[in-house]
Amino acid sequence: MTGERRVGAELDRLQRHGWRVLHSIPLPREVDLDHLLIGPGGVFSVNTKNHPRKAVWVGDDAVKVNHGRPEPYARKSRAEVKRVQRVLEHYCGFAIPVEPVLVFVGVTDLKVVATQLTVRVYREREVSALAPLNGVLTADEVERIYAVARHRHTWLTA
Repeated sequence: MTGERRVGAELDRLQRHGWRVLHSIPLPREVDLDHLLIGPGGVFSVNTKNHPRKAVWVGDDAVKVNHGRPEPYARKSRAEVKRVQRVLEHYCGFAIPVEPVLVFVGVTDLKVVATQLTVRVYREREVSALAPLNGVLTADEVERIYAVARHRHTWLTA
């Protein structure tokens, strides 16, 4: 929870750049979307991973924390994006680009060695790099997606 609050505060700062943010969206089967960022640069499903005082290594499909066993964070993030995209496109009626983002909180080292990574990877203070992205969605599309995404009914069958 602490990690999600820290990332949430960073994402909230993007609102002044035309972005909309939703936090902790409940989904069926006792899971949730940590954060959904909607703005001129597209839609981003943001997963927060809190690993205080740990070193994190990110490869194409594996994430290792302190040289431990591989975690499927990237694979799960990509699967979550497909779910989000399917739901939003169903209710909005137009194509919506959704990208996965992994944000690591409190880590001592973050090494990304992926060559084909389709997931954006940041530390919590680096999510501001998303602010200048644009040219993907119009202001009207941003507002339409946000209106749909903020209603709990939207996610009941996700």
